Amino acid sequence: MPNLEKYLQNILDNIIAYTPKLAGAIAILLIGFWVANKLERVVVERLKRSQLSPEITSFIGSMFGITLKIAVLLVAAGIAGFDTSALVGMLAAAGFAVGLALQGGLANFASGILILIFKPYKVSDWIDLDGKFGKVEEIQIFNTILTTPGLKTLIIPNGQVTSNIVTNYSKKGILRLELMINMPYEESFPKVKAIIEKAIEQSVYIKKQYEPLVGIEVFDAHYIQIGVKPYVNPDEYWEAFYEINALLKKAFSENNIQVAYPDTVMIGKIGD
Repeated sequence: MPNLEKYLQNILDNIIAYTPKLAGAIAILLIGFWVANKLERVVVERLKRSQLSPEITSFIGSMFGITLKIAVLLVAAGIAGFDTSALVGMLAAAGFAVGLALQGGLANFASGILILIFKPYKVSDWIDLDGKFGKVEEIQIFNTILTTPGLKTLIIPNGQVTSNIVTNYSKKGILRLELMINMPYEESFPKVKAIIEKAIEQSVYIKKQYEPLVGIEVFDAHYIQIGVKPYVNPDEYWEAFYEINALLKKAFSENNIQVAYPDTVMIGKIGD
């Protein structure tokens, strides 16, 4: 019994000794986290007034908040009686181990920062990255999310962005269609060109302030290739593509224009 009483007394003494420290640590955590959240919101609001993009604003705000909260945790641990130097050493060792395990992830992280700073593209831009074409839906720290015209979602690591050529179709706000038509040598090119120009003017999608290009691209052995290149809104690329092709077919049919079939090198009329 004396040993039990001594044991209970030690427990009581420890509770009395550590309760103020524990209460202080909890108070520091509650107050510190509240202050950290407030400061994070203040920083984000200040950044929103600058010229930084929403993506980098959110990232900087999050990193600032995380840094403050780690500092609060260390202070609270020190008040509770833990050896903070040992905790810092453990965090550093853990960070080093994680860094070695996630070298590719860290490369994507660094690339994400570069994308947010230099802005080779932004959300809603149409881009082509190493043969992957789509609309930018989201720029994350590790990945860029694209949506293809077929509504497929592409998740591309940011490291591939900074190590490959990126084609941004939306940077200028306009995009040129690249259409090719095979015409026999018997047809009059000035006549065909006038018909093409009149046909594409009927499209509601072309940018009429930019003159479309129509010209001979290739002199083939059996026919000539005519390039038709009007300018359209990048977001309306496919609508314009299909409508202009339909308008050209209709115009050729109405004007009895012949075309060359490349597979058989035959010349024939175009139906309705």
